[in-house]
Amino acid sequence: MKSARTLIYKIMKRCIHFICCAGVFLGSPKFGNAQQQELNAYGLKVIKSCRQFETAVGANPRNAMWPIHKTVPQVVIDLKYAGINNFMKQVLYKPTQTTYLRKEAVLALAKVQNALLQQGLGLKIWDAYRPYSVTKKMWEPVKDERYAANPKYGSGHNRGAAVDLTLINLATKEELNMGTGFDHFSDTAHTTFTALPANVLANRRLLQSLMEANGFKVLDTEWWHFYLPDSKSYDLLDLSFKQLKKINQRSSD
Repeated sequence: MKSARTLIYKIMKRCIHFICCAGVFLGSPKFGNAQQQELNAYGLKVIKSCRQFETAVGANPRNAMWPIHKTVPQVVIDLKYAGINNFMKQVLYKPTQTTYLRKEAVLALAKVQNALLQQGLGLKIWDAYRPYSVTKKMWEPVKDERYAANPKYGSGHNRGAAVDLTLINLATKEELNMGTGFDHFSDTAHTTFTALPANVLANRRLLQSLMEANGFKVLDTEWWHFYLPDSKSYDLLDLSFKQLKKINQRSSD
């Protein structure tokens, strides 16, 4: 009887050990259906793979990232961070013929562009989607949340829900006078700054009013920066433009 109890005890002990090990294994963020994405140093979830992104889109189609030029063909794309004409004086992401935003933002931009067409005007985009790793680089020399996104929180650009843009004359392709250029880190670029010529103030009001009428909000310290009010509902992305292009090609097949 004693030997039988000993045998049963050993079997139960082994079963408990197996169940505990299996629980740890399946609960690991790298294995099983309980898979969880690892967080970065700031405790943020950042999507870095095509598979992770496509899973998010499958769960909610609003997460899709659309190439802007396909829906808004009249838009001029002049990505400052794809060249050296920016405050960092370096290429921060590879040159690309288009850029991306979430579906909701692209559809809203199309409405803005359609309204501008009636005035012979158009949009020029300086930056839209921006990989999270680029935001980390941009933060280092600035470290001022008025003019650069703190990677501790991430940017609306990293979420595909923010865009930097200006107005152009469609006939001449020339930019309208907005008082400052892009990434002008001073009070002059603030939306509340009024010590400017009347035509400059009118141009800023036109851009802001049309963007806000179509669902965007302006950043107080940058007249060119607009974002969706619910931008934080989208995941942070650290996908390259090459990855986004590949994802869009697969989704259209």
